[in-house]
Amino acid sequence: MRPVGQAPVRVLGIDPGLTHTGWGLIESAGSHLRYIAAGAVSTSAGDELAHRLVQIHNALSHIIGEWTPDEAAIEHTYVNKNPAAALKLGQARGVALLVPALAGLPVAEYQAMEVKRAVVGTGHADKIQVQDMVKRLLPGAVLKRADAADALAIAICHAHHRGTRSVLARLMQA
Repeated sequence: MRPVGQAPVRVLGIDPGLTHTGWGLIESAGSHLRYIAAGAVSTSAGDELAHRLVQIHNALSHIIGEWTPDEAAIEHTYVNKNPAAALKLGQARGVALLVPALAGLPVAEYQAMEVKRAVVGTGHADKIQVQDMVKRLLPGAVLKRADAADALAIAICHAHHRGTRSVLARLMQA
């Protein structure tokens, strides 16, 4: 049941990756969350980097066009020990930031620990704990890949932060 007077907001969470970019869409109305869809955009390591980035761009553009989110949230990537891998991941993350921005969506960014804390209650949760909590918070969620679960967790984190920002804004206006 949706809280009275609260218009639902569709939030697209994106877990950037060059091989698998997870995406998850939820609807948020106050503290009520509803699963809409989730999946992953996969590219082949044998393809050229530019082609893989185009695949991510096109797939995310299609997802935004099909599901019409109102806002997007993306996870900050951690620093990788392998500079070449970190650079490629950064390029995929750049595409994942660009696509919703080009569609006119506000894009928020969250650290991995912040996402885990919002979903599980601790910033040191493992992937299994995050997946379990996503399933509990979003009954009916279809989680075929860990990347999709992570993307839904990012969307949940954003939905929680939206609520906090909204309350703070009302308090500051009072």
